Amino acid sequence: MDARQNKETSSHSIISNKKQIVDKNLTESVLLREMIQINKPILGDEEAQAVNQVLKSGFLTFRGGGPFVSQFERKFAEFIGVRYAISVNNGTAALHSALLAAGVGPGDQVIVPSFSFIATAEAVALTGAKPVFADIDLDTYCLTSESIEGKITSNSKAIIPVHLYGLMADMDAIKKIAKNHDLTVIEDAAQAIGAEYQGRRAGSVGDLACFSFHATKNMTTGEGGMITTNNSEYVNTIRSLRNHGGQEGYKSKIIGHNYRMPEIEAAIGCVQLTKLPKFLEARKKNAATLTHRLQEISQLKLPVESAGYKHSWNIYTIRLRRSTAGSRNRLVKKLREKKIEAKVYYSIPIHFMPVYKEKYYGKRERLPVTETACRQVFSLPIHPAVSESDLEYITTTVRRLLGQA
Repeated sequence: MDARQNKETSSHSIISNKKQIVDKNLTESVLLREMIQINKPILGDEEAQAVNQVLKSGFLTFRGGGPFVSQFERKFAEFIGVRYAISVNNGTAALHSALLAAGVGPGDQVIVPSFSFIATAEAVALTGAKPVFADIDLDTYCLTSESIEGKITSNSKAIIPVHLYGLMADMDAIKKIAKNHDLTVIEDAAQAIGAEYQGRRAGSVGDLACFSFHATKNMTTGEGGMITTNNSEYVNTIRSLRNHGGQEGYKSKIIGHNYRMPEIEAAIGCVQLTKLPKFLEARKKNAATLTHRLQEISQLKLPVESAGYKHSWNIYTIRLRRSTAGSRNRLVKKLREKKIEAKVYYSIPIHFMPVYKEKYYGKRERLPVTETACRQVFSLPIHPAVSESDLEYITTTVRRLLGQA
């Protein structure tokens, strides 16, 4: 072997050894790293003090709403820009109550997306009405007006546009359809606290709107929900519904539920609402960082924020172009092995779920865009506790796994 060959062999050996050292260091770094969670509630001393105030008072719940519930409702209505906000004990209760207040019941149909958390359709089914699934736009993941138009029948009663991942649906187009067909519009704004459309906040555009304060949302009360509206008749009905149908003492005039929000949750909500603007700003900044660092990867379709829209960035959702569910799932698995809690919202469209297929349809409904999204989307962490070093690690890992490092 001549000197040149010896030199090349030595050079290859050095490169190989360096790669082994880098790989070993990366492996050790992953083992030591804590999981970067997809969602994380941000709670502090202020929330603890508010809860302690409730505990010291000894008044944990009120049939008509206690002082913290009343304060939370008032402040939330001001934030959204509506006349009324009515608290309930979770987001599903909010949807169910809003539908009942709108007069939805057996024999009615409500147009909903299949690409959503199951509660959107579940609340419709709980009223005895039929959820009718419409398709979505592959950029925004929200209902399209064209698909809605194709689903309207003489039994249609309402439309529930879901502001998915924190981006509002095209509400002007949806409201125009609703007006033409005399339909009620109920915004599912569970993931969109702080989002805006043409200068209007989520929860202020439809006839009614529903929010969730689950621990995965932009602000939390642990569980909890809220309904917003400008219609006083809806308010009176919902306040009665959440309290066993009662209106005067223990006298019930309608069939109701126990959907009241406890004082402890409302106390946390009052504090969280003051922190929400900073939470939203942090999410926006983290989302912008991910977009900047991933935008050149051709395999990925990154989230959009078109002119006139303001995203609330509850979840940063990417689509792996031209992928199968299997290849997407393998990528998500590898990310989780690297201590990045990537998740899929949602892998199964609601119209594929046996309970809805068997109850409402004799054959499988086809929603091609929804089905494509379910095969290809996955989400990355961007909550306020995600640090700059976390973002660097997330983007470096994604690029490496996609062969872009």
